[in-house]
Amino acid sequence: MTSDKMLPPGSTIGILGGGQLGRMLATAAAELGFRCHIYCPDGESPAFDVAAARTTAAYENQSALAAFAGSVDVVTYEFENVPAATAAFLGDQVDVLPGPRALAVSQDRLSEKELMQSLDIPVAPFARIDDLAGLEAALGQLGRPSILKTRRFGYDGKGQVAIRPGDDPAAAFEAIAGKPAVLEGFVTFAREVSALVVRGRNGETAVYDIAENVHRNHILATSTVPAQLSATTAGAAREIATRVADALDYVGLLAVEMFVVEDAGVERLLVNEIAPRVHNSGHWTQDGCIVSQFENHIRAIAGWPLGSTERHSNAVMTNLIGAEADEWATLAAEPGARLHLYGKAESRPGRKMGHVNRISPRVG
Repeated sequence: MTSDKMLPPGSTIGILGGGQLGRMLATAAAELGFRCHIYCPDGESPAFDVAAARTTAAYENQSALAAFAGSVDVVTYEFENVPAATAAFLGDQVDVLPGPRALAVSQDRLSEKELMQSLDIPVAPFARIDDLAGLEAALGQLGRPSILKTRRFGYDGKGQVAIRPGDDPAAAFEAIAGKPAVLEGFVTFAREVSALVVRGRNGETAVYDIAENVHRNHILATSTVPAQLSATTAGAAREIATRVADALDYVGLLAVEMFVVEDAGVERLLVNEIAPRVHNSGHWTQDGCIVSQFENHIRAIAGWPLGSTERHSNAVMTNLIGAEADEWATLAAEPGARLHLYGKAESRPGRKMGHVNRISPRVG
């Protein structure tokens, strides 16, 4: 499909992954007249409930992948740990968006940081870690505290360990099973923010207002818009996200997470990581904007014009973790609150079960 060709309503969008992000993508797609086919190994995937078709098979099952590719008009994914071989196999038969480079870069923390360096975008001090000797040498350069992170397959605090004064580097290296890693110097930051940029097939871009994020136990707790940022810093965050999307020739919604560091009252930004997909810190857009991040991702991969990213309201998104979703009746009755539940069969500690968007008149 060429970049200027739009998929018509009635086309089928394939989604790799069946979690809550896939569920919300499928719902947004349905509102534009598309059908969705979810491919996921987990037979209890919540996205299955809202999709026109499903395939329950391993990501390595080439016969199932081939049948899936033949049934859809474009493929996207709801999480970045899709096996590279899966994306490549599908890409030989149907467009897979975002493209393989974005997937490869986002799957490797070292590649992410090297991309930022190539674009002259600041990141925290870091070092590549391949063995214990390399870790000990890097600690001598970066100091303590530092954070040791696996290069691949880390999210919500998984695959990382802090190394503080007095800690044994060998124990930290063992804690990540000796996997290839990066060591990051500790950053004292004032706040965490994220920029959500959507980029179309024709290179058109649009950026949502910057969200300020608070994490608890390494899991996002709240996203608040507008963020407590100067107009200059907010503009810089938008510009960084756009540069990253352009560099990756990205198609779809990209999240760029950043630290805000304050030096003598002056703000500066450090990129922490990127996510090549719709993002938890963008859930506020469902109720704070005319067009949500989910709809804009679907528009982008389908070749449609991008929708407005303008914010019409202030918003605070709160994740509902584990048993917090059991308060659904109280939340549903709360004025100004919009409840979103993910339809997961079992509530477990640390599991994202839903979120609530609290909306108020726009100020700022």
